[in-house]
Amino acid sequence: MNRNEYKNKCVSADVAVKEIRSGDWVEFAWGASMACLLDEALARRKEELHDVNIRGGVILKPVACIECDPTGEHFTWNSMHMGGYERKKAQKGLAYYLPIKYSELPRYLRENCRTDVVAIQVAPMDAHGYFNFGVTISHYAAAIEKARAVIVEVNEDMPKVYGGYDHTVHISKVDYIVEGGHSGLPILPSAAVSEIDNKIANYVLPEIHDGACIQLGIGGMPNALGKMIAESDLKDLGIHTELLVDGFVDMVSAGRVTGKCKNIDKGRMVYSFAAGTQKLYDFMVDNPALAAYPVDYSNHPFIASKNDQLISINSAVEIDLSGQVCSETAGPNIISGSGGQLDFVEAAYNSKGGKSFICLPSTYSDKDGKVHSRIKAMMTMGSVITDTRAGVQYVVTEYGMVNLKGMSSWQRAESLISIAHPDFREELIAEAKELRIWRQKRSIS
Repeated sequence: MNRNEYKNKCVSADVAVKEIRSGDWVEFAWGASMACLLDEALARRKEELHDVNIRGGVILKPVACIECDPTGEHFTWNSMHMGGYERKKAQKGLAYYLPIKYSELPRYLRENCRTDVVAIQVAPMDAHGYFNFGVTISHYAAAIEKARAVIVEVNEDMPKVYGGYDHTVHISKVDYIVEGGHSGLPILPSAAVSEIDNKIANYVLPEIHDGACIQLGIGGMPNALGKMIAESDLKDLGIHTELLVDGFVDMVSAGRVTGKCKNIDKGRMVYSFAAGTQKLYDFMVDNPALAAYPVDYSNHPFIASKNDQLISINSAVEIDLSGQVCSETAGPNIISGSGGQLDFVEAAYNSKGGKSFICLPSTYSDKDGKVHSRIKAMMTMGSVITDTRAGVQYVVTEYGMVNLKGMSSWQRAESLISIAHPDFREELIAEAKELRIWRQKRSIS
């Protein structure tokens, strides 16, 4: 029965995208999962369509229907978390950010967002009629619930993953099937690890103990820490994260991960989407140690915090002397998005024995080579607050680590200046005095 239904619903990409109409909102791609044949077919319909809103995020390769439309008259890209490609399009007015608290995204789709068509990539159908979402679980099931039509592009190279729930769609809910053959998956290389990343990671590593449950963000510093954990003598670690990356594979291969100390999903690594090298994608195939969940499970602070010793490690762009953290913009210019950082900042602090770390180099250089402090008296004009000052716990630079919880305004200023680059400390002290948040008489050295 399923095979007959499959045959009847199997069409070319050009036929499938005829379902998309002017003015539609299309749930399209997330991370390493993008339906390339559907994308190219939609681009070929450019002259027939106007004001089609395409929704996705963390895109790892160019999008044909955006590339073909330099005026943005036909297609608009709406990103829920911008990668490098989307950031460049945003600077040209061809992509727009959709702010989210990642754990809430499925609810947005069910209650607040319009979804006319879902056009996504999936693994081949199994004997029971189910298509596995593979590397992206995230919010797809919620979008499918609300859509007028569902189009799936079958990628023979998409790993079939074990899940908690909402990691598959049954053929009865699918309107069109497009066979994509062996189309591979985009590679997200591990970010290069700098000397500063290693210094920061060295402050964090001693705070992690046997049996801890780990969440890593993306970037050089989390990669450095993942490598250090793999090379450490830590044991019986657990994994509960939104993003599954190569670093976790290294930790498993080194024997650091058993998950036996987890209070929920014992023995299993929880995640919501994955992006990395082929090593990661091969690791995921039919791996019963994994548990793929929608993001309102993986990232929900109440759920994640049920695991004791939840350790959350994330990066930031800048922090002000009150402890507010910006992780998504440089002034008014969008860099990425809020993603799940706030979810895990809250979850780790509410976990028994848990700790949340915001990690950032003390400085950056602008396009002219001028060095600036990432620790500022006040946020750069236009910067977006990702984590409130009340929520931030540990802050780490290459010059040290401080715990802001319970500190008054002058203590925060003193502590954050102590881990700023030495070249900027006197300037920060002077600014703190102007803000009336400086109490200490002597200079910090």
